[in-house]
Amino acid sequence: MIPGWSLIARVLLPLVTVSGLTLISALAYPGVPPQDSGILPFQIGESLRYSIYVWGFPAGSATMRVDDSGSFHGQPTLRLRTNAKSNDFVSLFYPVNNLVDEMIHPETLLPFHFIFHRREGRRHDEYDVTFDYENMVVTTVKNGKISKLAIPPITHGPLSCLYSLRKNPSLAPGSSVFLNIHHDKKNYHVEVKVEAIEPLSGPWGEVETIRVLVVMPFRGIFLNKGNIRIWMTNDLHRMPMKMKAEMTIGSIEAVLQGWPHQPGG
Repeated sequence: MIPGWSLIARVLLPLVTVSGLTLISALAYPGVPPQDSGILPFQIGESLRYSIYVWGFPAGSATMRVDDSGSFHGQPTLRLRTNAKSNDFVSLFYPVNNLVDEMIHPETLLPFHFIFHRREGRRHDEYDVTFDYENMVVTTVKNGKISKLAIPPITHGPLSCLYSLRKNPSLAPGSSVFLNIHHDKKNYHVEVKVEAIEPLSGPWGEVETIRVLVVMPFRGIFLNKGNIRIWMTNDLHRMPMKMKAEMTIGSIEAVLQGWPHQPGG
C-alpha cells in the first residue's frame, strides 16, 4: 500500500464535511435552517472534477455531481453523487473506488437516503442509510446487517454537509460554523473555522477564495481523519476549488480541474 492513500480515499465533504452555522439551533426537518438565504449556490447538472495528489504526485481523481432525482416517498429530491478512485498506477498497489449516492431535500438540503459503496484495497463495504426525521432515527444496512441509531435534529450525511456549507451566506473570517453529521453508523458534531479571505491560483487561473479549516473527527470519502482546509470561491457559488490535508510527511490535495458545467450560467 502507498502510505497516505487512505487519507485521500475517504472524505470529500469532503469537501465533504464542513460544519454548519446555526443549523443546529433549527428545529426538526423539514424546516429550513434559520440562516437559509433561499438561493442555492449550485444548479442541477453541476459537475465538479478533482485531481488528487499525494506528496505532489498524481494519485487519483474524484467527481461530484448534482442531479434531479424526482421524489423519495412523495418528497421532491436532489441527487448528489461523488466517486473517488485511485489512478492506474496507485491501483496496482492499493485500488480505491468509493461511491456515495445521496438523496436530499431541495430546500433544507437534509438527506433522505444515501448509499455508500466503499472499496479500499481488499476492503469492500456496502452501506444503505435511511433518515427518519419523524422518529429522529437513522437505519443503516451495512453488508446485510441492520442497525438503528437516534439522531439529533438537522443531521446531515457525508455529502449534504458540504452543499449546506456552500449555501451559508455568512462565512466571516474569525467565525465558526457547526453541523451534525451522521457517517459510518456514528453521529458527529463538526466545527468549521473560517480562517481568511485569500487569492488562490490553479488550473482555472486566480480567484478570490474563503479558506476554512474543517476539524474532522471521522473518515470521509477521499481525505481521512484529521483537519482539512478547503478553499471556496468568495461569491454566491461558494465553489470548492481546493482541499488539503496535512500528513506526518507531506500532504494530500484535491484540486478542481477547470470550471464546472453550470446549466443556464
